[in-house]
Parts: sequence; C-alpha cells; structure tokens
Amino acid sequence: MNQIKCIVAGPRGKMGSEALRMIEKDEQLTLTGCIDRKYDGMNVKDVDGLPKLDAPIFTDTEVCLQEVEADVLIDLTTPEFGYKHTKLALEHNVRPVVGTTGFSDEQLEELRSLAAEKQLGAVIAPNFAIGAVLMMQFSKWAAKHFPDVEIIEKHHDQKLDAPSGTAVKTAQLIQEERNTHKQGHENEKETIAGARGADFDGMRIHSLRLPGLVAHQEVVFGNLGETLTIKHDSHHRESFMSGVKLAATEVMKLDVLVYGLEHLLD
Repeated sequence: MNQIKCIVAGPRGKMGSEALRMIEKDEQLTLTGCIDRKYDGMNVKDVDGLPKLDAPIFTDTEVCLQEVEADVLIDLTTPEFGYKHTKLALEHNVRPVVGTTGFSDEQLEELRSLAAEKQLGAVIAPNFAIGAVLMMQFSKWAAKHFPDVEIIEKHHDQKLDAPSGTAVKTAQLIQEERNTHKQGHENEKETIAGARGADFDGMRIHSLRLPGLVAHQEVVFGNLGETLTIKHDSHHRESFMSGVKLAATEVMKLDVLVYGLEHLLD
C-alpha cells in the first residue's frame, strides 16, 4: 500500500482537527505538515487539543509547500483561503482536496484550467458525507418526475455562507433535470422580504442557522396529492471523514479537477 503524504490546512478548526484524527487512525495517509494562522515553527503534537502527530506547522502556505514533501493538500478552511491554498498547491504539484464551499464560477474555471495545465488531480466537494452525496443524486433523479421542489438546509450558527454549498449543488443538479418555472401562485407576495427564501431557477432555498445543528438538508418535492422528502443529517463531523479519505486516495488517480464527490463514487 503506497503511503499518501498529506498537508492539512486549518488543523485547529472543527473539520480540520477531525481530519487529523482520521489521518492518525489511517494506515495509508500520513501527515507531513499543517498550515495554520498561529504556531508557526511548532509541531502538531505540541499544540493542546490536537492529536500527537509529528508534523511541522507553517503560517506561510508557500513555505510549507516548498519545504514539506506532500502528495495531497486537504483544505477545510474558508472560501478565501481555500481558493488561495488550492491554487498554490497546484502550482507546487500537490493535489488539493477541498471541502470549502463558496468559490465563484470564475475561480472554479481558473482552477480547472490550472489543474488541466499541470495534469494534476484536484477534488472540490461541497459535502464530504457519503449520505449527503447520495441525497443529492436521489434528488436529481426525483426531479425528473417531481419538478416542484424546495430545499431546506440547516447548519450551525457559525457557518459563514448561506445557502450552503450542498444546497446550491443540489439545486444545480435538480436544474439539469427540471424545466425552469416559477413555483407558487403567480400573484404571490412576500409581506416580509425573504420569507419565501432564495430564488434559484424558480425553486426556493431556505437556510436555518442555529446552535446545536451540524449539517442537515431536506429536499421536499410536491405533486398532486403527494409529497416526497429526501433528507440527510450529519450529527457529527466524523460523518465527513469517509469522503475526505475517499477523495485523498482517488485524487492520486486523477489528472483533472473534479467538482463534487459523486464523481468518485461507483
């Protein structure tokens, strides 16, 4: 079994620290470095709350990529840093695996072009939970038969983007199967602005942000005399790690950027 050397960006975050624990238990993945806004020059094992892994910490991404031997950069930070890290990783011939959402179409196209130019694999996934990926695929299939649909996504109150990347990706997949049309009464009026949620191609997306939530989504389809709800719940961030592991191993076989974990499933 070939070892895959990994850098993790955002090791002290809730997702990043979970990724470190996953790597610690995994026989194929090895941590060779971390990128963090603090603790430059320290070792992961010496930072309180992190696993006892022997790997240096860098605050400068480019220095990390120059000094550390790595196959994969796992980025679980924010859209601003995720884009920067992805671009730098490709420029340094390291394959990025990114769980950050919020990239613009222009940024994605730039990263696709760079990955193709370098002939390097890259994975950007709005959601790394396998169940969430299946929920999106089932929703795309259902949209062929139930064109009236609304999406309700629920996340913890520290999430920065709304709607979530998963909700947007779900809506895009549904859009591929659904003829564009405005839902609801033609004379519908919001008495409080935003009451009907965001409008995406005529379907509505609603975002809830509350403490106690992790990541949850319902896709509700309506038809004459019936409704269909496709629902997924992540109760713990550990639920995302099987997808992170899958992406980190499969990205080694790719020479293009892939957007969405569904492309890596059988």
